[in-house]
Amino acid sequence: MTAVVIPNGLRAHCEGCARVEVEAVSVRGVLAALEARFPGFGAALGENVAVAIDGEVFQDPLYEAVAPESELHFLPALSGGR
Repeated sequence: MTAVVIPNGLRAHCEGCARVEVEAVSVRGVLAALEARFPGFGAALGENVAVAIDGEVFQDPLYEAVAPESELHFLPALSGGR
């Protein structure tokens, strides 16, 4: 199963889990599995999110493949500055 590392800011939306395993073949499938398990997770995640799959960062990740041994990290967009 694909391991998903949940950032601190999103753990309140997934029962405090820091890491979740899901069955999926794409990032879109990972998101669907997380939403099914934790309703509202997708809305909390938002749209401007990059994803790292096995250390490689993708800015438009929905159709990127994931393998059963993959590790996926959500990288929420940063804002601020001058």
